[in-house]
Amino acid sequence: MSAPSVDADGDRSTDAGPIPSAGAPPGPATVVVLGGLAALGPLTLDLYMPALPALREGLHSTVPAAQLTLTASLAGLSLGQLVFGPLSDRLGRLRPLGVGLAVYTLATVLCALAPSMEVLIGARLVQGVAGSAGLVISRAIARDRYEGVAMIRFLASLGMISGLAPIFAPVLGGQLLRVTTWRGTFVALSVVGAALTLGVLLVLRETLPPERRHAGGLGSTFTAIGGLLRDVPFLGYVLTSTFGFGALFAYVGGSSVVLQGVYHVSPQTYSLIFATNSVGVVAFTQLNGRVLAGRFGQSVLMLTGLGMAALAGAALIVFTTFWDVGLAGVWPALFLLMAGQGLILPNSAAGALTMAPHAAGSASALLGTSTFLCGAVVAPLSSAGGEPSAVALGTVVLTCALLATSAYLLLCRPWAQRPQPVAA
Repeated sequence: MSAPSVDADGDRSTDAGPIPSAGAPPGPATVVVLGGLAALGPLTLDLYMPALPALREGLHSTVPAAQLTLTASLAGLSLGQLVFGPLSDRLGRLRPLGVGLAVYTLATVLCALAPSMEVLIGARLVQGVAGSAGLVISRAIARDRYEGVAMIRFLASLGMISGLAPIFAPVLGGQLLRVTTWRGTFVALSVVGAALTLGVLLVLRETLPPERRHAGGLGSTFTAIGGLLRDVPFLGYVLTSTFGFGALFAYVGGSSVVLQGVYHVSPQTYSLIFATNSVGVVAFTQLNGRVLAGRFGQSVLMLTGLGMAALAGAALIVFTTFWDVGLAGVWPALFLLMAGQGLILPNSAAGALTMAPHAAGSASALLGTSTFLCGAVVAPLSSAGGEPSAVALGTVVLTCALLATSAYLLLCRPWAQRPQPVAA
């Protein structure tokens, strides 16, 4: 199968301009199931966060050990994508996805029944590895079905659902603790896993036919991944997405200590700020997919989003050093950062996946793993030095935004004619 030509904006092109994908739009049930798969990671990380103190007390353990349950899950979600992405290129999308969800559900039940912190940490690692199947394969399915503008719009639909997960998961987890113990939060996650497994069986159809699958064993998998990493434009999109996510994780890791430690907002006010900013990223993701994509080039949207993130980082520094206007300057800057993510993330993901039509699973795995690993490294930096600091948060955000912009301009070269997508 010959690869379609791709222009600088990531669309199939002719002399008359970009051509949107002709695939039929997905039904509501498909969007809900795929959106649920994309949201499984945030739900797994955030739903039980309010229960961490009770979890530590219930298992008679320490705070660092309780935090390791989060680290184990994050590591599993990161590294598991390198397993399930290439597997889905070899075996098709549905079989690895079904196995991953089944293992996720069983591991979550084990979390609920864990008799010790050691067992819980191990179960969380398995839970994260298995849950990564939903993250990586949902993006691969999007690449199988759509290209260009249509893919950006589809990713925007998934982003709306997955973007709401970190907003409501901690709130829902807190409400669950009113009627159950910390074990009940894992029971709820096991119900979600079982429901998604049923949804995959009843709603989704295989999108990777046998003739497009990769033969061979582990060696061919590493060959495919190596080929992707050697493709400069693909690597550029991955790094752009990675550093863009880095700015987002800096916000997630540092906003609480900055807003509550420096500006002394109450937990309720912080929840309001966090929810408002999260609505910003969802709103701009939808604006990008439903209004802007197709009217503006992908490079214009990417650079606009990157500029918004850089401006947000600079504003955080200015409004806390040279011109201290308090929360009135910091809150809008944080909203601007999150709104910019609504332009950066779907367009960078679409650009990377466009470069790998024959290895969408491996491409999605590299995309997801790099962003999660970057988040794990960047999040603590926003509160570096031991004291909460809006300057440190702004510096990390600005640095990540500038690195993402540099990767996009130097490696993707959006002004130049793009080469054909790399064939794995």
